Amino acid sequence: MLVLGIGDAVSVQVYGKPELDTTTYVSDDGTIPVPLAGNVAVLGQSPARAGHSVAAAFQKGGFLVDPQVTVFLVQFRSQQVSVLGAVHAPGRFVVESKTSLLDVLAQAGGIADNGADTVVLLRPDKTGKLKRYPIDLAGLSQEGTALPSLSLRGGDSIFVPLAAQFYISGEVKSPDKYRLEPGMTVAQAISRGGGITPRGSSRKVEIRRSKPDGSYQLLDSGMGDPVQANDVIRIKERLF
Repeated sequence: MLVLGIGDAVSVQVYGKPELDTTTYVSDDGTIPVPLAGNVAVLGQSPARAGHSVAAAFQKGGFLVDPQVTVFLVQFRSQQVSVLGAVHAPGRFVVESKTSLLDVLAQAGGIADNGADTVVLLRPDKTGKLKRYPIDLAGLSQEGTALPSLSLRGGDSIFVPLAAQFYISGEVKSPDKYRLEPGMTVAQAISRGGGITPRGSSRKVEIRRSKPDGSYQLLDSGMGDPVQANDVIRIKERLF
């Protein structure tokens, strides 16, 4: 159920009394200022319930006999989500009832070049424990598949992790670290690094690969071998 929170913008309309209509915000103490009636507590109430509260305040003060009051939510300011990680502008953003994951990522400036395609939605359950929901944006955005339409709600957090990377060094034109694409082969990794220099050899490729225990192994590699996250690919000099 939609409830009002601190900072939400609301419109209060009194039937037959337009001079009492007002647009205001829920203050830090959970009240809204209403003409004649003063500050009326509405925090945690639905807009319909808030209308009854304002009407009761008019009656209690003796200002109106049987007021008909309607409260409309103009803007969610209390409903915010956090966007963290590899985005261009991380921060907190206001969400409305139909704000989607893609909407919020757009507000955060989009995913950075080094951001992963799989993002994580962190949402507290009824006990307050955070639940993790991985969402594969690449898989959901393929042709014929609907984009994620999951609506966000206040208290959600979106974390965009760094994409998996590999490193390439030695006799390539642009040695550096690069984003690892799904299914990437050594040949594709070399192409990403600008190709082999005239001094290098496609037959002298070595991969330094990390092991689960923190050590690493050196592997002689062929062009069709798959590349794994954090691999260091080294192109050696050819023998003349």
